[in-house]
Amino acid sequence: MSNQKIFTEQAPKPIGPYSQGIVVDGKFVYTAGQVAIDPATNQLVQGDIKVQTRQVLKNVDAILKAAGASMNSVVKTTVFLKDFNDFAAMNEVYAEFFTGSAPARSTVEVSRLPRDMKIEIETVAVIEK
Repeated sequence: MSNQKIFTEQAPKPIGPYSQGIVVDGKFVYTAGQVAIDPATNQLVQGDIKVQTRQVLKNVDAILKAAGASMNSVVKTTVFLKDFNDFAAMNEVYAEFFTGSAPARSTVEVSRLPRDMKIEIETVAVIEK
């Protein structure tokens, strides 16, 4: 099994000992959980769940592109919400990014996220060759 670390300036820099993403055997991309940090400023994007979800998915998209994948090649997502009451609003923005065949998804409420953000999303995608 071969692993390739993915890094792009178009997504937030890792704040610990992890990679933005990993390509496994040139076929699968696993992204680290992404939060609503603007990579240009390295600051949390202020706003409601829609604003934060949009930034999270822009970050995911940037990592996938750097790995040779796309949002259309995502097969699984895991969404971590600080407040499940935000589900409908998150889902509205999420649908804007997954316009083709929607990936499988798990969504869970968690007690706390880094920097007290409202949402974190991780993905698994297949590299289309």
